[in-house]
Amino acid sequence: MLTLGPLGFVNPWLLFALAGLPILWWLLRVTPPAPKRLSFPAIRLLFGLQPPEETPARTPWWLIALRMLLAALVIVGLARPILNPSAQLAGSGPVVIVVDNGWAAAANWAARERLLGELLDQAERDRRAVVLATTAPDGREAAETRLSALPPAEARRIAQSIQPRPWAVDRPLAAERLRALALEEAATVVWLSDGLESGSEPDAAEFAQALADLGSVQIYRDVPGDLPRLLLPPEIDTASLILRAGRVATDTPDSLTVRASDDRGRLVTQQTLDFEPEAAETSQALTLPIELRNRITRLDIEGEAGAGAVLFLDERWRRRPVGLVSTGPLESAQPLLSELYYLERALAPFTEISRGDIGQLMNRGVAVIALPDLGPLPPEQATALERWVEAGGLLLRFAGPRLAESDDGLLPVELRRGGRIMGGALTWSDPAELAPFAHDSPFAGLLLPEDVAVSRQVLAEPALDLPEKTWAQLTDGTPLVTAEPRGQGWLALVHTTANTEWSDLPLSGLFVEMLRRIVAVSQGVSGASEAALPPLSTLDGFGRLGNPPATALALTAEAVEAGDIGPRHPPGIYGTDAGRRAHNLVVGVPVLTPIGSLPGSLEARIYAGSEEQDLLPWLLTAALVVALLDALIALALRGHLSLRPGELRQAPENSGISKGAGTAAVLVLSAVLLGSPAAQAQSGDDDDLRRTLAATLETRLAYVVTGVPQVDDISRSGLSGLSRLLLRRTAVEPADPMAVELGRDELAFFPLLYWPITPEQTNLDSAARRALNEYLSNGGTLLIDLREPTAGTRLFGETSRNSQALQRLTEGIQVPQLVPVPPEHVLTKAFYLLQDFPGRYEGGTLWVENPDEADNDGVASVVVGSNDWAGAWAIDDLGRPRAAVVPGGERQREMAYRFGVNLVMYALTGNYKADQVHVPYILERLGQ
Repeated sequence: MLTLGPLGFVNPWLLFALAGLPILWWLLRVTPPAPKRLSFPAIRLLFGLQPPEETPARTPWWLIALRMLLAALVIVGLARPILNPSAQLAGSGPVVIVVDNGWAAAANWAARERLLGELLDQAERDRRAVVLATTAPDGREAAETRLSALPPAEARRIAQSIQPRPWAVDRPLAAERLRALALEEAATVVWLSDGLESGSEPDAAEFAQALADLGSVQIYRDVPGDLPRLLLPPEIDTASLILRAGRVATDTPDSLTVRASDDRGRLVTQQTLDFEPEAAETSQALTLPIELRNRITRLDIEGEAGAGAVLFLDERWRRRPVGLVSTGPLESAQPLLSELYYLERALAPFTEISRGDIGQLMNRGVAVIALPDLGPLPPEQATALERWVEAGGLLLRFAGPRLAESDDGLLPVELRRGGRIMGGALTWSDPAELAPFAHDSPFAGLLLPEDVAVSRQVLAEPALDLPEKTWAQLTDGTPLVTAEPRGQGWLALVHTTANTEWSDLPLSGLFVEMLRRIVAVSQGVSGASEAALPPLSTLDGFGRLGNPPATALALTAEAVEAGDIGPRHPPGIYGTDAGRRAHNLVVGVPVLTPIGSLPGSLEARIYAGSEEQDLLPWLLTAALVVALLDALIALALRGHLSLRPGELRQAPENSGISKGAGTAAVLVLSAVLLGSPAAQAQSGDDDDLRRTLAATLETRLAYVVTGVPQVDDISRSGLSGLSRLLLRRTAVEPADPMAVELGRDELAFFPLLYWPITPEQTNLDSAARRALNEYLSNGGTLLIDLREPTAGTRLFGETSRNSQALQRLTEGIQVPQLVPVPPEHVLTKAFYLLQDFPGRYEGGTLWVENPDEADNDGVASVVVGSNDWAGAWAIDDLGRPRAAVVPGGERQREMAYRFGVNLVMYALTGNYKADQVHVPYILERLGQ
């Protein structure tokens, strides 16, 4: 069904031919009279020797109008009208297409891809050169990214490889590259913007002015509802985790669902966040038991793609159980003098606190035991506590008068007898201040307040390894915090008290941050103890976690805190297996600000939701129908076709009308008869017979017809490419793939059926559902491809258009329980040894029928993924790849082919690979 909208013409100059319609009207007014049937007695020759003058008959006005309509349809059709022409290009110079491919473009990337393709189609029709520029930096030098005008076909190949980046755009850098263009004439500039300012300072207006210097400018924006939303760093309170999200403020309410998952991708919980009208930020408390809450390592906005919809959590957001060793009832009587009073209030915002004696705390499974100045521990307690530390616990001790006079062995350094106090033997003239933290200290990056001073401390005996054990020191070089690993755990000592008796440190915010870093060390995360944090896993532009790109470099803890996001430091997980840090995009992204006012000469548009429709086939088909109708009427008026039903007669030879008219009538009637349901049924039966013979005589792969020509064409060429590879590398000899329509074609002949999902597909009828269920129950293998990059870890329940289409199309289909492919599944070893299954995209989860519940000898009947495998397999007539694969290039395409080979071998041979371990026993029982 065509959608009404704007109308454009590819060849508008042909419309001038409509001015000739009046001349055509005048020419069509006259038609020769119809032949008459007369008796021929010889005597009649003597009469009327002077024939009377005859006046030609007039053509009926309605027939003239019909022929005028025919001419108008042909003229308008050849002018190539386009309905909803979203990619109209003005001018005649080169076309400059600028694409914002930063993180904000991923949320509505499909609309940008569609519009980019339409712009290139229009440029190719107009035979205009194309300059293709992106605004997100890719880490290459300026000389390597110099822009130039390209033919549309070459620009199309480059456009297929453009993907959103997981960092912000750099429009000033893109403007410099565009200014370096040497164009001979004014260009037509189209800016596919992401709708947002790229930095803390507005730069869109300056960038638009730089584009206007090249020629006329069109800018495309998202509607407010399609602008991206951003996950903000959560906050921690004493009872819950406060989830936060931001958006561009609009006058409409909105809501989103945040999914919390652990480090293995398993869903822990989900929470809905609601935006009030005009609100740019929202928050919602997430209350969970401490064990579940500490498992959360990732937050996602459900159904939204992009690095801004993903947030990683590390030890900074985890609440660790901390035990405070209670010293007796005096603490409650004099709370302001108690060390536990200050410790409890400093630790409460980010830990779960328990009180008790040492034995009770160790039995509760705490991660940290904080021990105030209690003096030497009894031998049995010291032994038990040492075993607990060596097993992985962290013992945090505070010095004081009692500890200065004794030593129980649970200290990181040897202490000097007698403290250092103002007015004592080792006198300070003034209280000492803290020195800046070293770069390899867990406290690196913390700001030092000016009002913190230490008046007394317990000194450490000088030793060669004392600098290595020192985490914090005073300005005179004496250690304030020392630590030493002991087994799997840590011993840490603060060389002053936890109350205000010896220092002002417990009254400052620095005390809270220092304790937070120390608690993080208890789980093996030493914060900033590593000078450089290498990338472990990073996000791509769609928010999928994968291997770091070649441009990714290690970064420092200061860069993590500062939010240094770019090609060298993409968002993701950095560090080592012993200690990981989350590097999130949101740290480097300011408040979301929509693009403001732009130069008045700029033409603003929105990304249209409807696709353009070429009306040429419809108009020419209508012209053909009108021509056939005109031929029938003309034959009837000339007497070649009787107006009485069932009577067809030939004109006499002497009537002056050629025999070709009778032949034309027969051809017209044949065309009409061939269009009748009976003729179509006969032709359809013959076609079905030929297809059935072709499917049964040779092994063929098949794909489901979606009704979208571009998708069906990619499916055909993709399975053709896979069939060629199977012919070269395996013993399988497949013929050309076939297209099948569910409910019409027999599916039992095909071992593998590829079904790409598109939102345009209509729901299956009962015949289609019945045929597909029979195919699955009888041993067929169905590969369902969502054909979209997705970061979702669930198959059903996602809110992308293709996921919703999948749920709608599979209603009534007996889809079995699906699970992610296990590591030892037959698909990983059917022909090649594989660990992942990329296609044109990578990172999507591959789902298969649960092997423990599968029928047909354990072979899965349904395989579902989203990596667009047909796009990676597709080849043209010369055997060249048709689509780019991202981000892995030809290496990724090779792995996609290998997955296709494994899938076909799995569909043809079943799970024999899983039974190889039993081959010796089978041969022994067979007597071989």
